[in-house]
Amino acid sequence: MFLQGRVATTDGTALPSNVIVERVCNARVRQQVYASPNGSFSMDLGSRFGTVLDASADGSTRQDRSSRTTQNGIPRSELANCELRASATGFHSDVLTLFARDSFSGSINVGDIVVQRLTKVDGMTISAATYKAPKDARKAYEKGLEASKNRDDAAARQQFEKAVRIYPKFTHAWFQLGKILQKQNEKTAARAAYTQATNLDAKFLPPYLSLSYFACDAHDWPELLSLTDHILALDPLNYARVKGYILDLDSFDYAEAYFYNAIANFNLNNLEAAEKSGLKAAHLDVRPRFPRLHLLLAEIFTRKHDNVRAATELQTFLDLVPHASNADELREQITQLQQPNPEASAKQPSDHN
Repeated sequence: MFLQGRVATTDGTALPSNVIVERVCNARVRQQVYASPNGSFSMDLGSRFGTVLDASADGSTRQDRSSRTTQNGIPRSELANCELRASATGFHSDVLTLFARDSFSGSINVGDIVVQRLTKVDGMTISAATYKAPKDARKAYEKGLEASKNRDDAAARQQFEKAVRIYPKFTHAWFQLGKILQKQNEKTAARAAYTQATNLDAKFLPPYLSLSYFACDAHDWPELLSLTDHILALDPLNYARVKGYILDLDSFDYAEAYFYNAIANFNLNNLEAAEKSGLKAAHLDVRPRFPRLHLLLAEIFTRKHDNVRAATELQTFLDLVPHASNADELREQITQLQQPNPEASAKQPSDHN
């Protein structure tokens, strides 16, 4: 038996070259096949050996898994619990259920699996001002980017300053100038450049994240909360509603934004909001880059008297930074958190009563 169909985009644009169609049964991937360049695919459900990538991930060997198939296809009862979806970087896939499909015919055309490109809100990372800038300003900006890429900060600064001098509304140039000034430890000037970029375009988010760094460094918690709330309110990929782990699809760092938001809320005694943002940051920080996040979560859970989760977060930090200067102190703290709660024990009925 074959399942045939096509992967198509909502906007009619071309698909990437590595689109995979997956058969998922009972929430587990059972088969994978590559779609052709035009999006068509064919999945052989009955063949013992073929080009199908068996990805059942159940711990058995390929030979064991192959022996469970038959030349006549899989039973209808098993197919009823299966779905088809596409996996492509930068796209979100619809899901086709295989319930009530005729599993006894030689071939079933399931139609189109539609994938939607994860587009970003206009102006999030590309300001329209870039395209409005005069030719000389754009040329200076491009030279600045090239110099920055070559680590020639002095030349980069000169070109970005030239770009904003020619075109004062050049948002990207102000942001890049701020980055160079920050590298040169000119904090006041860098902060002014970032602020200018935010004044020109409130939807261009990178300078807000840079200003969040300065606000955190200055322990200005209300300002940090205001900046990060602005970023998260314009969250174009709806990361706030993502419950699992995801990969970065953009150079903009939402994990850092949620981390700063958690720090601000924690220091303003908004523990529930701090926990929510901290956990979201942990989900997004898949590399990971912010081990201190787990120390923050540990403190949040300690204040909420959730010793088990607090100890887990401390252990996660030690796994990431095993040679931390306070490693011994943290291990002792974990031991204490894992001890039975004496207050809870005291409340238990006594055998002498």
